[in-house]
This record gives sequence, C-alpha cells and structure tokens, in this order.
Amino acid sequence: MDSTQMLRDFLAYWLGLLLEVGILSFIIYYVLYFLRGTRSVNILTGVILVITILTIATEKLHFTVLTTLLNGLWSVSPIALFIIFQPELRRAFAQIGTKPFARRKRKEETISEVIVAVSNLASKRIGALIVFQRQIGIRALISNGETLDAEVNHMLIESIFHPGNPLHDGGMAIDNNDRISAAHIIFPLTQSAPQNPSLGTRHRAALGITEETDTVAVVVSEETGKISIACRGDIRVGLSPDRLVRYLHALLMKADTEADLSDFDSETGESDGSAVRQN
Repeated sequence: MDSTQMLRDFLAYWLGLLLEVGILSFIIYYVLYFLRGTRSVNILTGVILVITILTIATEKLHFTVLTTLLNGLWSVSPIALFIIFQPELRRAFAQIGTKPFARRKRKEETISEVIVAVSNLASKRIGALIVFQRQIGIRALISNGETLDAEVNHMLIESIFHPGNPLHDGGMAIDNNDRISAAHIIFPLTQSAPQNPSLGTRHRAALGITEETDTVAVVVSEETGKISIACRGDIRVGLSPDRLVRYLHALLMKADTEADLSDFDSETGESDGSAVRQN
C-alpha cells in the first residue's frame, strides 16, 4: 500500500470519526435543549444517580445477584428513557416537523391575541405584565410563578389579570413555543430606573427582567391604562395598540435577537416624545 492510499485511509478514518462525534453532539445538544428544566430531567437524574451508586457499591462488595440485576437495568435504560420523556420527545418531534412558515404564522397569532388582550385590559385600566421569551432562557426567573403551559388566548390572558383572579398579581411569561408557560410571576425590579411617577411596580419589573435577559415585556398601567413596552432595559410608555403591534413584530418576528427598541424606532415610525428611555 502506497503512502497516498495510507493518507486517504487516515483522513477517511478521522473525518468519519469527527462526523460521528458531530452527529452525536448535535443529538445530545438538542435532546438537552428540549428537556431542559422539565420534571422528567430531575426524575432521570435521580434514577441514574441511584443506579450508579448501587452499581459501584455492589461491584466493590461483590454482590453477584445485585450486580446482575443492575446490569439488566442498564440494558433496558433506553426504553425507560423513552417512557419517562414521552411528552417532551413528542413535543420535540412536533417542533422539528413544524415548517418555518407555520411557526411564523403561530407567532403572528400570538401577537394578535396579546394585542387584543392588552387593548381590552387598558380600556378597563386593569394592570398587566406580559413577558415574551426570546433566546435567553428564563426558567429560573419564572420558577416562583404558577406553571400553566396553555395556548395563548386573549380571553385567558384577560381572565388571569382580572383583579378577582388569584393569579392576577405579578407577570405572565410566553415561551418560544408561543405558549403561556407561567403566570403569577414575581420578576426582579430594576434598581436603575429614575424616580418617575409614570413607572410603577410593573414597569420596574419589566425593566428588571429585560435588563437581565433579552426578553420583551409589555405593560398595562393600572393607574392610567397606558400601554408600554420594554426591551434591554429600555422602555417606551404610552403606546397605541397599532404602535405596539409594530414594535412586537420588529422585536419578535426577526432573527436578530440583539435588537432593542432604539434599533426599530425609525422602522416603526416612532418619534415618541412621550416615551421614557432608560439606558
């Protein structure tokens, strides 16, 4: 075998190995991405930890029967994985099979439902705080709320923020799948907002969450009924529903998650002398 053939075999071997590692890394990444923060992850972690400790202990102590049983458990673990993560895997495959234009349509429907809810709440001067997740996960920040996992619907949003509802205090989060992930969430308040009478607790919470993440927050003032939007520690106060639509489309419908409100002021036609800017 000549040196050229050996070099080809060597390159083919390592390229194949790199490809396999890349495919496995891709699969593991997306499995962890879809399963992040779920209860099933905690269950699986606990099960694996217990089995691992028992396996090491039985091998060290030479327990033949227990070692055989535990080895059998490891062999059926892939089946257990599919059973434990059935809901998450089904959701993941559904997302993979969803076409891009369908996702865009769903995002537009979500924005439309939120606009209707916000407009109705503003007309009745009912306070509200709705946070849209973008790329940065906010599961840790919404863990103090009540988990819902519900479809976005303006009637549901309005009922949640109705003063008679136990969930009306705090904020609501809408995840990347355009579902209401939680409500009755206490978000961190900004410490840098100026003392301004137009910025109540909900406004300060909107600034606080958008300072820490790339989320977009919509606020309805309980005192004035004014609609505001916040992103990356910047806020616009006193928006009409039409102007809010343009902002949400600019911030949520595009791939550029580094964008902030100032990037889209000219695009949305905002001269907004009534806006409060916080940087």
